[in-house]
Amino acid sequence: MNRPRIRRRLQTVAALAPAVIGAMALSELGLVAVRRLVPVEALRASNDVVGNYLQTVGTIYAVLLAFVVYVVWTQFNETREQVEREANEVLDLYRTVGALPDVVRVTVVDRLRRYTDSVVDEEWDAMANGNEACIARTGALLDDVWMTLKEFEPGSGCHSALFDEALSRFNDLSDCRTARLTSARTRIPFAMKLLLYFGAVIVVASMWLFAVDSLVVHAIITGAMAGAVSHVLYLIADLDDTFAGDWQVSAEPFARVRRLMVGAVSTELARSSAK
Repeated sequence: MNRPRIRRRLQTVAALAPAVIGAMALSELGLVAVRRLVPVEALRASNDVVGNYLQTVGTIYAVLLAFVVYVVWTQFNETREQVEREANEVLDLYRTVGALPDVVRVTVVDRLRRYTDSVVDEEWDAMANGNEACIARTGALLDDVWMTLKEFEPGSGCHSALFDEALSRFNDLSDCRTARLTSARTRIPFAMKLLLYFGAVIVVASMWLFAVDSLVVHAIITGAMAGAVSHVLYLIADLDDTFAGDWQVSAEPFARVRRLMVGAVSTELARSSAK
């Protein structure tokens, strides 16, 4: 295992630990308070009722958690696929316009390079921070590409075919960009978040109502419940914000395309020097 991967995993653990440990600590404090105020004998008579209640509430909450985890994980994976497609569309368009006349090729190639640089260096952070002005500036580079393509008139059959393909690549690129930005703005509804967090409090607090003779055993099962639930909630919150947090969607596909563009320029310059 390489060092960067180990470092990223340690950073994830460091970010996750406060939420999980904090939830466990609060659950233990609540348990101690209840055990001091309510004798075990007073709780023992209602053990069966509390058990049936917790089983019902716990099942409903577990189904809710599973559903939300599935939704945010699916959205996260779809966003990664959208980023891959968008980067590929940039590269396809870059290669397609490379065979067109200089009147269109120079401008489009320049704007695509600047677009890729802007996505990697500026827009990724802008999506995480909600900086719409930066996102608009990056989108303006694609608008320049469209204006250049719109004004071009093919002069031969070959150029006409390449031009049609370039328009198709541009439309697909624009669609992928829209899908990426939509994913960056999509969040779990606030009412759903309230349900998730209030449900977690209810489920964990219900553990305090059991009559367990051993305080140590009671503390262990309560802390384990709080830790597990808080871990899942942390995962949901992190995956819900696809371009920020510990498991954010990577900009590596665009970085790879940028490297390929730089390599293509170097190759072109080498060939020109050889001639």
